[in-house]
Amino acid sequence: MRGRRVERNDVGGPGPRRLRGWGGVSAMAAACAVTAVAVLLPLAQAAPETAQAGPAAPAVAPAAPAVQETCQDPEASLRPPGVDGPAIARIKAAGKLVAGVDQNSFRWGYRNPVDGKLDGFDIALVKAIAKDILGDENAVIYRAIPTSQRVPALVEGRVDIVVRTMTINCDRLKDVAFSTAYFEAGQQVLAPKGSPITGYDDSLKGRRICTAAGSIAESKLKENGYGSVSVTVPNQLDCLVRLQLGEVDGIVTDNALAAGQAAQDPTVRLVGSPFTREFYGVAMNKDATDLVRRINKVLENYRAGGDAGQWAKAYRTHLEAVLPGIPGPPAPKYRDG
Repeated sequence: MRGRRVERNDVGGPGPRRLRGWGGVSAMAAACAVTAVAVLLPLAQAAPETAQAGPAAPAVAPAAPAVQETCQDPEASLRPPGVDGPAIARIKAAGKLVAGVDQNSFRWGYRNPVDGKLDGFDIALVKAIAKDILGDENAVIYRAIPTSQRVPALVEGRVDIVVRTMTINCDRLKDVAFSTAYFEAGQQVLAPKGSPITGYDDSLKGRRICTAAGSIAESKLKENGYGSVSVTVPNQLDCLVRLQLGEVDGIVTDNALAAGQAAQDPTVRLVGSPFTREFYGVAMNKDATDLVRRINKVLENYRAGGDAGQWAKAYRTHLEAVLPGIPGPPAPKYRDG
């Protein structure tokens, strides 16, 4: 993989400014910048005429059942099928599904250097959802959103769905709704080969550790950073850039994302073991209960078929090379109401 687009803030950090690994960060950014602007609409810069096709406001639907305060089973979602309601009607009237995605996560949501188009495991799922609702997998407006903007984008009605390696958890369920889980991951440490960092443990003491704002990794480091110095950036891939430049000593992120980064840069590796168990879901506005049920129906079909099914095909195409040995998707969990 030689052509990924890299975005980073012009913020200096401690340590020597040198580039690790293959290629040049600046050169790769320049190579993809033109197609990125032409094809993918950043969330904050959507063109006025395009914005008309997107959700102007959150759908008005019967309120979802309140999340139990104990929140003992956050992965449990609304059962399919359901009657289409205002959220589905609005998407059909617009003729487009507005999806918040990543364009910087190799194998998940990234710009393919061969054709300049968005590609990845999450993008394949967005296409399946668009195909089911609108009859056309390409009837999608993609909007690039940083990690910290995933929830605000849904709450404010700027996107219909977020499919961006987003972990289902109790805190997020206070603000948004989730589908059933479509992938299982866990937090782990990514560090340069030869680093004294051995995992999420005391070896982090005094080390500069990077996380994305609004991520599970950021909250875990706040709970217990083992004496590390936290460095927070808008997008997860910015952490890899900082690591390549020697501005940080390690990264904490989902192992699913980190495996893709390790595949891009042979000078880094996953260390230690995953220290959380997390499930990715499709996120939606909390009031869009008809959309939640519809996407859960899509996911039932997506998981079906064993090795010949859509989930298995997407896994083989996008993830097997970097995350081998995964037998299949998580089983769905449902709640009544």
